[in-house]
Formats: sequence, structure tokens, C-alpha cells
Amino acid sequence: MLAAGRVGRAVDGALAVGVVLATVGPLVLPDPKPWWIIGLGLSASLPVWWRRRAPMAVAVVVGAAMSVMVTWEKPFLPFGPLLAVYTIADLSPTWKRLAAIPVIVAAVGSSLVLPGENDETFRLVGTAFVAAYALGTSVRASRSRTAELAERARRREQEHIAAAAEERTRIARDMHDIVTHSVGLMVVQAEAGPVVVRSDPDKAEVIFDAIAGTGRSALAELRGVLAALRTPSEGVAPTSGHAGESLFQPRLANLPALLERSGLDVVSTTVGIPRPVAESVEAAVYRIVQEALTNVRKHAGTRAVRLTLTWRENLTVEIADDGRGPGESGGYGLAGMRERAAACGGTLTTGAGRNGGFMVKAEFPLQ
Repeated sequence: MLAAGRVGRAVDGALAVGVVLATVGPLVLPDPKPWWIIGLGLSASLPVWWRRRAPMAVAVVVGAAMSVMVTWEKPFLPFGPLLAVYTIADLSPTWKRLAAIPVIVAAVGSSLVLPGENDETFRLVGTAFVAAYALGTSVRASRSRTAELAERARRREQEHIAAAAEERTRIARDMHDIVTHSVGLMVVQAEAGPVVVRSDPDKAEVIFDAIAGTGRSALAELRGVLAALRTPSEGVAPTSGHAGESLFQPRLANLPALLERSGLDVVSTTVGIPRPVAESVEAAVYRIVQEALTNVRKHAGTRAVRLTLTWRENLTVEIADDGRGPGESGGYGLAGMRERAAACGGTLTTGAGRNGGFMVKAEFPLQ
């Protein structure tokens, strides 16, 4: 920014020097003109140094000085007024630019009519002023376009940053849900394993198979989550036997498998006619149910759970148990569920169930 400012001042200085030399030089060399004509030449050129600070005032000063000077001495072109007109078109607000047009026309016309200039001079000077105004307008438009493109790029960058932050938050929620649900379930099953081994070896085998199945399912979900962190060049083709796992997605169609491996006695009920919903809503429902089941297993002290999906104007998901009821919780589970629901335009409420215990209820708009 500072370098650009220095360059701009250097350009302005060079233009001012050039205008002064082009205007005053012929008045000094080869035959010096009277001092008052040289003074008018300086007045018609030197003020352009301040053209950016006060475009209109500079235009008035250099225009008036040039109009007086041409009565006795006619330069090749009125360089000072031309640069002043260019600056007005480039830097002044719209209303000032429009208001300056008739003033410029009147001033230029009078400076040509009063000395009695010929048609060729009219065409030359008129064309020069039109070109100066058009050039200033063009530069202004180009600068505005550049600023607009820079603003668009800035907004896109902000959108990308926001999208990346949102994706990181989503991945963090998914990781939390997967780890707490799967690892918690494996811990419960592993704790029951030694007891069952001594009393019922056949049932122990089933428990250990369930632990292995839960671990494989967790790995499949983690692969799907971590795949979002990889670039396409880093992607690895699924190996044999894991293609289905690598394609796992938290969807409504996968709810039955989730309920089956939850280790709880879940009664699932669907009210109304299911219909297609956005993938984000499906994922939110799946993760909310998963987190709610994890909380039941960890805090409720019961195995009985009721899951109800109601399809009406909204999709309502209710998970209720008959356990201990609401209690203190310092974890991120409930906050994560609320964030998931809100991200899809839905709401989530929690509290005591209708028949005791604890209830989680999420509603998602379907229209």
C-alpha cells in the first residue's frame, strides 16, 4: 500500500512537471514573453500538482488562467485544463462529473470564440477535451471493475474459509459421535465378556463377535469421515472386502443396523409416509439417534428405548427411555445434537419423557 502511494505521487509529480514544461517552456524559449504571460502559464499548469486533492478547484484555476492567456498567447494544446478535465472524470463523484460537463463546454467554447479561432482549432481542441474526459471515465470504470473483482475474490475467500470451518465442525461432531457410540458400546460389551465367559461360553462368543462387528463398523465410519480430509490425489482405492465399508454414509437406511448393534432394546416406530429428504437431514437424524442411544447406555441405567419417526409437515425424531431422567451433563453430546439440528433448519429439545426417563426430540422442516 505504501509503495503504491509512493508510485502514485511520483506519477503525479512527473505529470505536473511535464504540464508545466509543455505550457511554460514555449513562453520562455526562444524569446521570453512578458512576465505576466509567463505567470498566467504557471497558473494554467502548476496547480495540477494538487489535482487529486481538489479536482474542481484546480480545474477552475487552470481553466481561468488559460482562457485569459490565450487572448495573447496560444499554446499548442491547453495541457493543464486537459489534465484537470481528465481528473474530474476519473476521481469526482457522479453528480460533480455531470455538473462539470456544461461548465467545461461553456469555458472551452468561450476561450475559442472570444479570440476568434478557426474551425480547425475548434475541432482539435474539442476533440482533445472529449478524449480527456472519455479517458478519465474509462480509467474510473477500469478501477471500479478491478475493485469489484477484488471484492468478489475476498468474498469467495471468506466463503471458502467459512465452508472449511463448517466442514471441520461437522467432522469433529462426526468423530465425537462415532467414537463415543462405538467405543462406549465396545466397552460395555467387553465388561460383560468375562462374566459371560464363566457362565455361558456360547453367549460369550456372540458378545465378542459383537465387539468385533462394532469395531469394524466404527472403522468404516471413520474412513468415511477422514476421507473428507484427503485431497483427490491422496485418495486410496478401497481394498478387497472393504468397498462397502468405505462407502458408509450416515443415512436413514442405516438406522436399523445402528439400532441392532446399540446393545439396547429399541422399539422403533414410523408414523406417516417416509419421503426423500436432503442428505444433510439424513445425516443429522442418524447422528442424533446415535448420540441419544450412547447417552442412554451411559447415563440412563436402562435398556428400554423408544424411537419414533413421524412424517408429517415436519420430520420429527423422538428418542425416549424409562431410565433415571434428566441429570447434569458436562459433555458435548447435547450441544452437538442441537448444532446438527440447527444446521438443517431444525430444532432440538430435551427433557423428561412423558412416562419418565429422558427424551430427545428433533424436528426438521420438509418443505
